[in-house]
Amino acid sequence: MLPLEGVKVVSLAINLPGPLAASRLAEMGATVTKVEPPTGDPLAAAAADWYSELTARQTVVTLDMKADRPKLDELLSDADILITSMRPSALERLGLARPHEQFPQLSLIEIVGHPGDRAEVPGHDLNYQAVHGILTPPHMPRVPIADILGGERAVSAALAALVRRTTSGTGAAYRVALEDAAAAAGGAVRHGVTGDDAPLGGALPMYNLYKCADGYVALGAVEPHFFLRALEVFGEGGTYEEFAAFFADKTKAELEALAAEHDVPLNGVR
Repeated sequence: MLPLEGVKVVSLAINLPGPLAASRLAEMGATVTKVEPPTGDPLAAAAADWYSELTARQTVVTLDMKADRPKLDELLSDADILITSMRPSALERLGLARPHEQFPQLSLIEIVGHPGDRAEVPGHDLNYQAVHGILTPPHMPRVPIADILGGERAVSAALAALVRRTTSGTGAAYRVALEDAAAAAGGAVRHGVTGDDAPLGGALPMYNLYKCADGYVALGAVEPHFFLRALEVFGEGGTYEEFAAFFADKTKAELEALAAEHDVPLNGVR
């Protein structure tokens, strides 16, 4: 039995963080109904395969929030969690800012861009990363960190809401700010763990990227026992130059096989 079997989730969230959160809750057994506007979810147009992957365990329905409001209320009448990703003012206009007042068992997980009194300010993943030092211009990010971590924060908030309801007896409204997720991710930069010449930013030979015959490999032998094994296999000197010379004429497959044989964390970069 999955942990969230019997839990009902309704999601009005489009784009990425909300659908990610709804997908994770569905994976844990929740019954999820994804409500989309007549124009659909932009994610379906931008990344059809990803959209299909995220909604695979969900029932997708199309509703006009105004014309079909009774149908939405019917869905919410026995739901446990409502996920939204619109501006607070839009949520207020729909009368959904405090849904537990109408549906006492229901908790709102409201995903916004910025925390506090800046919740109305527009933004996207790129903006939140820019503010918190995660970007390395001129390169665009390969991973939408704020969106993905924000989605997981929404999952945590939903689980906390369910636990809280067991003692309070009623649902409540909870807000998740994507910029907060970016700020948490930026902690690694602020505290000098990643970034130029940082321990996990290229300063350590045992935790680095190396060119090989057909691409690159990632060596993650940061713990002493892994580093000692790496020294035995890849070079006793343990310098970046010595490791680089060892890897240079070997393929990713050869190096992965060697690492697996000696229990060293090394992988080819795909």
